[in-house]
Amino acid sequence: MNNDILGQALWSYYQEPGDQELITWTHLTDEDPMPVSYFFRDYAQMPLIEQKALDTAFGRVLDIGCGAGSHSLYLQNQSQLSVTAIDISPRAVATTKARGVTQTRCIDIFDIEGSYDTLLLLMNGIGLCETLDGLEELLDHLKHRLTPGGQILLDSSDLIYLFEDSIEGTLAPQGSYYGEVDFGVRFLGEEQLFPWLYIDFETLYRKASRLGYHCELLQEGDHYDFLARLTKEY
Repeated sequence: MNNDILGQALWSYYQEPGDQELITWTHLTDEDPMPVSYFFRDYAQMPLIEQKALDTAFGRVLDIGCGAGSHSLYLQNQSQLSVTAIDISPRAVATTKARGVTQTRCIDIFDIEGSYDTLLLLMNGIGLCETLDGLEELLDHLKHRLTPGGQILLDSSDLIYLFEDSIEGTLAPQGSYYGEVDFGVRFLGEEQLFPWLYIDFETLYRKASRLGYHCELLQEGDHYDFLARLTKEY
């Protein structure tokens, strides 16, 4: 089984741009075709949340889950920042490097050492932690990767809208946190299913505060999405 479906899609598009689609779904949502070209967008094509994050980045940047490297390319070439782009997908890293990002590594975030001024987790990159428990573990690890005065910039979405009922009000599911999902991707007949996390801002705020972060809301999107900045308080 191919465990690098996204990387395969990115590399395919890089080699021969076309109308390739990546099919995504969760156990809560139906299949949704996503043009692979979306991962290759420039700054002007990015949502306001991503633009705000790039405008807020400073210093040495670690782009976690870099995908096709669009955010890294902008920060490296337009903002003239020192950027290291990392991903666990070999083909994503190969695509990012081929597009011109000079510092790339195929590595898990938990294996990264050193410190950075900006840790970037866009396109719901925080979801790699998989669960609420995993979120605490990840945020604790990232705390040690920040320089004094450094920041974490992350975006996510509150999935509570999937449980809204127009008559009885908001109905959240019982048991596990509603943002913990099984996420699926399919490309050229091959598919992969893995756990992923979407987090609402209030829960993020509580978790981050308990770990010694100051958490602030920088930008809200049009559909329950947001950009947050985390800085160390202690």
